[in-house]
This record gives sequence, C-alpha cells and structure tokens, in this order.
Amino acid sequence: MNELLFSKKYDVRKLQKNDIDQIYDICSKNHLYYQYCPPYVTRKSIESDMMALPDNVDFKDKYYVGYFKNGKLIAILDLIEGYPKKDIVFIGFFMMDKNVQKSGVGSAIVNELIDYLTTLEHKEVRLGWINGNPQAEHFWIQNGFCPIKEDRVVLAKRRIK
Repeated sequence: MNELLFSKKYDVRKLQKNDIDQIYDICSKNHLYYQYCPPYVTRKSIESDMMALPDNVDFKDKYYVGYFKNGKLIAILDLIEGYPKKDIVFIGFFMMDKNVQKSGVGSAIVNELIDYLTTLEHKEVRLGWINGNPQAEHFWIQNGFCPIKEDRVVLAKRRIK
C-alpha cells in the first residue's frame, strides 16, 4: 500500500511528531467527537495514537496520514492494513478540519480511498464509532458503511470487492 496514492486531489503523507501542533489544532476544535469519545485530545495523546497498534500488527501496516490542500492539513486518517484479517483494512480514526466539514470533502476523501483500495487485494473496510454519536453515524452510513455489531461502539463495514 502506498499512501501517496490515497488521493488524486490532495497531498497525502505520513504524519510525524513535527505535525502534532497541526493535528492538535484540528482535533481540539472537534468538540462533539470528544463528548462521545473522551478523554479530550492532548498533544501527548496524539503522539501515543501515532504509535498505537492492535495486537499482532506490524508498524509497517499502519498509515497515520494527513491530507493536505495547498500545504494546509485538512484531514487525519489512521488506517491499518490487514486488520483484523489479511483482506480487511481498518480505519481507526478519521477527522476533518471544522472549516471543511459538511462540504463533501470528507466523503470525497473516503471514496477516493475506497477507489484506491479496490485496486489492491482487500475485500472490505471496517471502522467503528461510538454508539449515539449522530455526526459519526450519519457520515459513515452516508458513505456506504453498514453496522455489523452494536455495543458501546458500533462496528461497521463497507465491501470493496
């Protein structure tokens, strides 16, 4: 997988420690997310998230990336390739800059990513949102994800092949 191919419209690259202030700027303005998924973001929690991996996953399969428009970070995506099974991709986190939300940019990013993933050997994309978060639920269902398990976290999937 090559993160440079995640989008034809935006510049995509792996995020590093020197990007933490920009990441924090986006995350700290998305209050609704942290109402449902506390604790509230800190620079330390971002650094931790950049390194977090599920069990039995190699760091080479983690893509903690930023989407940039004219050099400005507009979206953050944490994706794990081959989790929980080899033919599945898991989105652990996706957040948009408040200034571009509700403009179709997030859906365009997700659909471009799905288009790229269809060229690979993956069969589906999975993700989760906190049950009761109306913004997350609406966004992911609108983008073709179907709930497959509901508890405190709603696990959802979208078939790509």
